[in-house]
Amino acid sequence: MNFSVLSSSKQSNMPVSPVKTRIPLTSFGHLITEVKKQLFGIEAPASTELTGLRKYFNSYTLQGRRNYVLATYGVFALTAVAYWMHRQHKKENHASSSTA
Repeated sequence: MNFSVLSSSKQSNMPVSPVKTRIPLTSFGHLITEVKKQLFGIEAPASTELTGLRKYFNSYTLQGRRNYVLATYGVFALTAVAYWMHRQHKKENHASSSTA
């Protein structure tokens, strides 16, 4: 069986992306950066252009993306702790009112 014929016919049926990548896309963030650059003409700003919170939270640098992830995890952790503390307080109030 000739596999080169099968593989070439499969390739012609596959959709073609308008984005020509020059680097291996290792994450979804890299893909978004390439799409913004090639389709929309949006270039990443220089590090001196990023001021205020944009310096620490942005989608252009790995550090900025990492900070978004850490902030999201922090919000989830704080929400879980607040819920757990509220639940414990509610159980204590319910137990003390039933014994009184």
